[in-house]
Amino acid sequence: MERFKYKKLSDITALSASFTDFTYRKHCHEEYALGVTLRGIQEYNLDGSFHLSYENGVMLFNPEQIHDGRAHDSSGLDYVMLYIEPKLFLDILGKKDLVRFTSPVVYHGALRNSILTLSSAIQSGQDEALCSELLLSLVDHFNPTNIFTNYKRENKLVNKAKEMIYSKLHEVISLDEICKEISLSKFQFIRLFKANTGASPYQYFIFYKVNRAKQLLEKNKNIYSVIAECGFVDLSHFNKHFKRVYGITAFEYISHLN
Repeated sequence: MERFKYKKLSDITALSASFTDFTYRKHCHEEYALGVTLRGIQEYNLDGSFHLSYENGVMLFNPEQIHDGRAHDSSGLDYVMLYIEPKLFLDILGKKDLVRFTSPVVYHGALRNSILTLSSAIQSGQDEALCSELLLSLVDHFNPTNIFTNYKRENKLVNKAKEMIYSKLHEVISLDEICKEISLSKFQFIRLFKANTGASPYQYFIFYKVNRAKQLLEKNKNIYSVIAECGFVDLSHFNKHFKRVYGITAFEYISHLN
């Protein structure tokens, strides 16, 4: 049995999930993601390394960090996750540049409790003022010993390619057009892009097409206009990619926003 419950409050999205056989395909998020494993063992590949989060493990994902995810065994998995917009997270930290978590999994009781408390408040529809106070308390658990500011600056050509991908999410990705702009052969570009991001250009294109679709759904709740605007073939094509990342269909996701 799969259960995914999303609730959004301003620049934070709370997810409560429970499943046995579901597998997240490789994907990434634009937000910082902080989660707690409540039952079972969550296993995932992150930045080319294999990780396990046991019960009470706090999972920390940086923006654009490519990962997958699944239950370790047939007993299944329960967990919660908070997705926090980078600007909000950095504003609270008092940082201008992106910071990165030093470890993908930590066992920190106070941080665990803060994540669970904020998640519960968002899921139960508590006032935004209270949730803001809880978010501040959560972020205060981070300090220079468990985050670091030497964010890896990406290759300028990769950044240029990303900008082109972002501007073409409603179309079909054209490697020839990108390669012409950055003066690389197709295979040089694919190798360079994957070395810097952990994903192929096409995978990255799909990740951000789905992310853009999610953002549009949150704004207008019109699935068919989103399909058209983001260039998906049809509802089936859209839901196939959406469910691989979020565990539910677009219709189900909209129902959680009401």
